[in-house]
Amino acid sequence: MMKAQRVTAILEYVKEKESVSLDELVDRFDVSKNTIRRDIQELVDEEQLIKVYGGVSISKPLTVPYQDRKIKQFHEKQTLAKLAAKFIDDGDIIFIDSGTTTVELLDFIKYKNITIVTNNLDFTLDASAYPNLNIYSTGGVFERSTRSYVGTESAEIIQKYNFNKAFMASTGLSLDKGITNSSPLETQLKAKVIQKSEQVFILVDHTKFDKYALTTYCNFDNIDYLITNQEPPQEYIRHSEQHQYEVIYPQDI
Repeated sequence: MMKAQRVTAILEYVKEKESVSLDELVDRFDVSKNTIRRDIQELVDEEQLIKVYGGVSISKPLTVPYQDRKIKQFHEKQTLAKLAAKFIDDGDIIFIDSGTTTVELLDFIKYKNITIVTNNLDFTLDASAYPNLNIYSTGGVFERSTRSYVGTESAEIIQKYNFNKAFMASTGLSLDKGITNSSPLETQLKAKVIQKSEQVFILVDHTKFDKYALTTYCNFDNIDYLITNQEPPQEYIRHSEQHQYEVIYPQDI
């Protein structure tokens, strides 16, 4: 591939992914990291991309509006939430992550007597109608694209809590990159939640497998359950048996 074609292809690839690591671009275009850096610099100089820690991002975020993401694959999100809710019992102290999947948990737990810590603004607002739910917010900087609270302040607050269960979302996951997220601002908080929870549940639909985003917030060794809406690729089943986490999908329930 000629340089001009490659630079154009890199731009289109980053636009599609929104944010991409340098290593992913090296793998994708089969060139050296120095070549990728030169190509990226050209796009940065043209103000078409911006550099972020460990990679690049589009200069003007093309993030799908939150409400559009909430509507997309609504049935799959409800399936994940219903499966996850079966693991929530009265008296639990749980963390509920940001995202359009985790917010669907409310429909299935709204009559339980539980304590919830969350950085998810919409979950907090919707749950306010149910006095049996004891809600704590992480606070912090408001991230509009995910309608969540993020940043150092949020991570510091998480350090004070102890959860017996955490229900986490992911932009994508892969066996070599782990559980990933596209927002570096959220990664510190997510990583801290993983450390503070006795059990960790990852909720992802089938489209998230074999994909990864800019940052990794935990590895498969850190999780207890991987919940998805259909049977995942067999290599994940084998991997779960070797690394002692359980894969849950509708056929299991």
